[in-house]
Amino acid sequence: MKRRAFIGTAAAAVGAAAVAGGSPVAVGASSKAEPYSSKGTRTPAKEKVLRIAFPAPESTFDPPSTNSDFYSSTILSQILEAPLTYDYLARPARLVPNTAQDLPQIEDGGRRITLRIKPGIYFADDPAFKGSKRLDAQGRRELTAEDYVYSIKRFYDPRYASSDLYVFEGAKLLGLSEVRQRALKEKKPFDYDAPVEGVKALDRYTLQLRLGDPDPRWHFNLALPAITGAVAREVVEHYGNDIGAHPVGTGPFRLAQWRRASRIVLERSSNYRRRVYEGTPADEPIAQSIAAQLQGKALPLVDRIVVDIVEEAQPRWLSFLQGDFDWMAVPATFTPLAVPGGQLAPFLRKKGVQLQTELQAVMAMHYFSMEDPVVGGYTPDKVALRRAIALAYDEPADIRLLRHGMAIPAQSTITPHTFGYEEDYRSDMSAHDPARAKALLDVYGYTDRNGDGWREMPDGKPLVLRIASLASQEDRAANELWKRSLNAVGVKVEFDVSTWPELLKKTRTGGLQIWGFRWSAGSPDGGFFLSIAYGPNAGDSNDPRFALPAFDRVYEEQRRLPDGPQRLALMRQAKDLLVAYMPYKVHRHDIVPVLLQPWLRHYWLHPFMRDTWQYLDTVR
Repeated sequence: MKRRAFIGTAAAAVGAAAVAGGSPVAVGASSKAEPYSSKGTRTPAKEKVLRIAFPAPESTFDPPSTNSDFYSSTILSQILEAPLTYDYLARPARLVPNTAQDLPQIEDGGRRITLRIKPGIYFADDPAFKGSKRLDAQGRRELTAEDYVYSIKRFYDPRYASSDLYVFEGAKLLGLSEVRQRALKEKKPFDYDAPVEGVKALDRYTLQLRLGDPDPRWHFNLALPAITGAVAREVVEHYGNDIGAHPVGTGPFRLAQWRRASRIVLERSSNYRRRVYEGTPADEPIAQSIAAQLQGKALPLVDRIVVDIVEEAQPRWLSFLQGDFDWMAVPATFTPLAVPGGQLAPFLRKKGVQLQTELQAVMAMHYFSMEDPVVGGYTPDKVALRRAIALAYDEPADIRLLRHGMAIPAQSTITPHTFGYEEDYRSDMSAHDPARAKALLDVYGYTDRNGDGWREMPDGKPLVLRIASLASQEDRAANELWKRSLNAVGVKVEFDVSTWPELLKKTRTGGLQIWGFRWSAGSPDGGFFLSIAYGPNAGDSNDPRFALPAFDRVYEEQRRLPDGPQRLALMRQAKDLLVAYMPYKVHRHDIVPVLLQPWLRHYWLHPFMRDTWQYLDTVR
């Protein structure tokens, strides 16, 4: 499972800036919700506080309802805990136990997954647990295998209409779809107490999952807190429809304050167990240094985290220069100033700022709605239109002007750092050829019939493309490039500007013709980046609602195979089909430059891991 992030920014969370407005939502029983000024100044001095900014607003903090939103999922990853996680400092990425005692036992060709949960892990204190029969003598609510059973079942509950249901439905967890269908048919609440073979607690601490189809890599989902993180039934039932504002987990932090689309404050959970970094750091100086610094230190290392929502690049940049934030992914518009030629600018070096850059496991793209009467469909004329649009887009200018050279052209949907990515694979996905675009349009009847300079549809109706967009400066620059590219081949384009949460809602219902954002990898398995075109995932991860039986067959066959040459060959076939039919116009894989303040400690960007903030420290 991976996360959507909007196309105007890097997939990594960026440095924080002050945002005024909104009313604070007090969460839980915290009495420390107001120790920050409007500029994020830390008080009292004894508290250690990380300060971060998101370039887009969160949606909700309830896992089934996040709509694969990167920003909400990142917050949830600090609060909820999945059974597995990654070794923070290992490269290549390596799974390790988290709430599980050991890595899972995988049997029957990947159809049966069994793991044992560690005793003595507790949820953060919350009023929802008052009177619970499951509290221990100290009034704490212990995590059990049944909590994971309940949390997974919630994705099947029709009440939530979860866009991430495909993670489980694709694996055909035994019996759960039947319970869901019964609730839909009978128009009754989902029966959480119905026993199913697909997910069950064998005893208090033993969790077992049974998949209908073999999938040697499905266990990677057990390292995604926003998908398989544990929530308590008492909390969900206590807060009801307001559960999205009350995430309660066993993780290192708890939600202390939330001003929607403005500020999120996390604080250390007093019930968090003692943990120290245990792993095998990569044989690289940065990993070895961080491991030495973390030696014997209890996690998390900070008391609070303040996340502000700052959608425009300039205030984020200026605030970072003022020392208000701890790190920041450089906004693309400021890359020439901050990282000229890929090197840290001298004025930042004098401040003690450090730079980390890495090719990310992300892909930036635009999708075409296959159900749209203008750009959708599988007939030769519709395929030709999408391919012409892709060829018309000036991809070299995209990387040169929008990313300032900090990206590589994408040849397929599959990202670097994942299985299925091939450095030597080449396609038309990122080709820029206006002459071929014009020829395709001419051959298939998209011509200027009335002499006004704009092409019409083959039936004579106006040809007008509508691209959804955010209102940020970076998105406006991207829209200008789209307009210039399409106008050069005689195609008119208009832009529908809205907010990130609203566009997420519209894409769920198929209400957008063309929209672009980033997908960020959540595991080393590149198969996800094929699943976003798998027919049964339409309306979930398959935003264009692409439905091609030939593609589905190849996708299903490769999913059953272990990693190796046979699977790679099938993945290549799938990539070729996506280039041929073009439901996605994939642009690039970004190289993200991240600036670190001199007082920040232990930051190292992980390609997949989201629950990393517990390792960070500040010595300011």
